[in-house]
Amino acid sequence: MSLAGKVAIVTGSGRGLGLAYAQELAAQGASVVINDVDAATAAAAVASIEALGGTATAVVAPVGPSETAAQLVAAAVDTYGRLDILVTNAGVLRDTVLWKMSDDDFDTVINVHLRGTFTCVREAATRMREQGEGGRIICIGSPTGQRGNFGQTNYAAAKAGIVGMVRTWALELKKAGITANAVIPVAATAMTATVPYFHAAVEADAQGEAMPGFFRHGLGFGTSADVAPLVAYLASDAAAGVTGQAIGVGGDRLQLWSHPEPVLSEYHEGGWSVDALAASFPGTIGAQLQSVGESFPPLPDELRPPQA
Repeated sequence: MSLAGKVAIVTGSGRGLGLAYAQELAAQGASVVINDVDAATAAAAVASIEALGGTATAVVAPVGPSETAAQLVAAAVDTYGRLDILVTNAGVLRDTVLWKMSDDDFDTVINVHLRGTFTCVREAATRMREQGEGGRIICIGSPTGQRGNFGQTNYAAAKAGIVGMVRTWALELKKAGITANAVIPVAATAMTATVPYFHAAVEADAQGEAMPGFFRHGLGFGTSADVAPLVAYLASDAAAGVTGQAIGVGGDRLQLWSHPEPVLSEYHEGGWSVDALAASFPGTIGAQLQSVGESFPPLPDELRPPQA
């Protein structure tokens, strides 16, 4: 599999998962447009790719505005002559419970994650359609968007919305040969670094050691480098038939998330009255209510975080 001759944009790629995606795409032969809000961080990311023989340039701008999306696509076309791949990774966190979440907390996360994904994909898809040679749209989701998470109203809304947009774009862009997929990563990030449950895994990663198998295999929790190959695969010609999917990856695990489907259907002649619902609901729908959030098995004693 080679991405030689391909040109990719990766938003939010100065560090962390985004940098891992950019480095993997470059390693497979793509020229990469790096994006970050900090010039020094973006320059260091470009240098890391060039040091390994890859090709990269940087755009320093916040994701969200249409102007940034246009700047990113222009950088790809002006520097490398075309655009084949877009990975929308840029994001921020403003975690707090619902009753403490401000308008700014909500709007900031929605603007970067959801609006930023929309504006960048719109600009990239327009260019790809003009080129007439297909393309690859890869949007980064989250388990939070699939199942919810305490304290993340804004983030859950944005990530769930991204998957919804991906499914729509898969339909709209199919005729142009442009695929659209969501990757659901589970990896050591700035967010998981603050969660005590993942302490042993994050600490091992920080020290350059292999994560315990409990995390890598049992939970599908790994490093940024574990996620990047899936992004590169979806960007390749080998994945031309894969579109509209939400695919999870982390540690040793690869997952295909289902599209929401009814798990039970009940009928009542003439429609449902309150009395009919009260009589039927507990033994039908009520008996198969779906879980929310993620649940994890107890940590083995040797992997428990040190007590403060």
